[in-house]
Amino acid sequence: MSGVENASSNSETEFEQDCVMPVRSSNPIRARSLIRNNLEKSSSNPQQQQPQHLQSRMPNIKVFSGSSHPDLASRIVDRLGIDLGKVVTKKFSNLETCVEIGESVRGEDVYIVQSGSGEINDNLMELLIMINACKIASASRVTAVIPCFPYARQDKKDKSRAPISAKLVANMLSVAGADHIITMDLHASQIQGFFDIPVDNLYAEPAVLKWIRENIAEWRNSIIVSPDAGGAKRVTSIADRLNVEFALIHKERKKANEVASMVLVGDVKDRVAILVDDMADTCGTICHAAEKLREAGATKVYAILTHGIFSGPAVSRINNACFEAVVVTNTIPQDGHMKDCPKIQCIDVSMMFAEAVRRTHNGESVSYLFSNVPY
Repeated sequence: MSGVENASSNSETEFEQDCVMPVRSSNPIRARSLIRNNLEKSSSNPQQQQPQHLQSRMPNIKVFSGSSHPDLASRIVDRLGIDLGKVVTKKFSNLETCVEIGESVRGEDVYIVQSGSGEINDNLMELLIMINACKIASASRVTAVIPCFPYARQDKKDKSRAPISAKLVANMLSVAGADHIITMDLHASQIQGFFDIPVDNLYAEPAVLKWIRENIAEWRNSIIVSPDAGGAKRVTSIADRLNVEFALIHKERKKANEVASMVLVGDVKDRVAILVDDMADTCGTICHAAEKLREAGATKVYAILTHGIFSGPAVSRINNACFEAVVVTNTIPQDGHMKDCPKIQCIDVSMMFAEAVRRTHNGESVSYLFSNVPY
C-alpha cells in the first residue's frame, strides 16, 4: 500500500508542476514586475520570438478615415505602420449620411481623420456620426483629427446678431463623444477655449521654415509679409526663426470676401517677399497683396498658406497673379488644384499628424512638434 501511495503522490506532484498557476501578488508594482520578468523570459527564447513586423505594430489603436481626405489618412497610417480601419460611408436616397464601422473598436484608442473641406456640412455630420458610432461601440477614447477646422472664421460676434459658429461646432463634437481634438493652425487659437476637452493645435510653421530654406535660394534677403494685421504674430515668429525682417498689410473690407483698400507697412524694395497666412479662400486678399508688393519694389513674391481652400475664382486669380509659387499644405486635398494651376505647390504634413497620433497614443508630449518636423 505504501508503494501505491508514493506513486500516486509522485504523479500528483508532477501534475502540479505541469499546471503551475501564475504568481499573484496583492502589490500592483510587484505584480507588474512579475509580468515583465515573464515577458522578458519568453522573449529571450528565440523560438518564441514574434516576427519583426508583428513586434513593431501599435496595439489597441484604430485609425479611421472620413470621406473628405482619404489620401491624408492613408499617409498617416503608412507612417504609423498600421492598417486603415474598415468603415463604410454612404448616403440614403434622401441624402441622409449612413456610417458603418466594419470592425470591433471595444476598448480601442480610436482616431478619426476628417478635414473641413469640400462639402463641409456633409463631412462635419459624417464626422459626428462616426464619433458617436465608435463611442457607443465601447471605444475607450475617440480622438477627432481635423486638419482644417470647419467654421473657424466664425469665431467671434463681430456684428449684431452674428453667430459664433466655431463654438457651436465645438459643442457638437463634444456632445457626439469626442475625447480629444487634433487640428492644425486654427484661424484663432482662442478656439481651443471653446472646448472642455483637450485640443492639440499643431503648427505648420516648422514645415514652412524647412520649405523656405530648401526652395528659396535667396531666403536670407527675404522679408516675411502678413496680408492682414491678424497674422502679425505668425509672421513675426517665422521672421525671427529666419532672422529676417517682416512687414504687414493693413486691409479694410466692404463685406466678406471683398477687400476695399490696402496699405503696406514696411520696406520690401529689392527683396524677396514671402506672404504667409493661415488660409486662402477666394484668394482676393493675397492676389491684391502680391500686386501691392510688386508695386513697392519686391523682386519676387511667394505665398505660403496652411489651408488652401481655393473656392470660386481662386485658381484663375492665382494663374493671373505675379506669384513665383503658391505653397500650401495637404490639410485639404490639393491634387485637382495643382493640375489646374502649375504655380500651386504642396507641403506634406502627414508626418506631423502621424507623430501627434503616436505620441498621444503612447502618452508622450506633443510640444516637440511645435518647433520641429519629425523625420
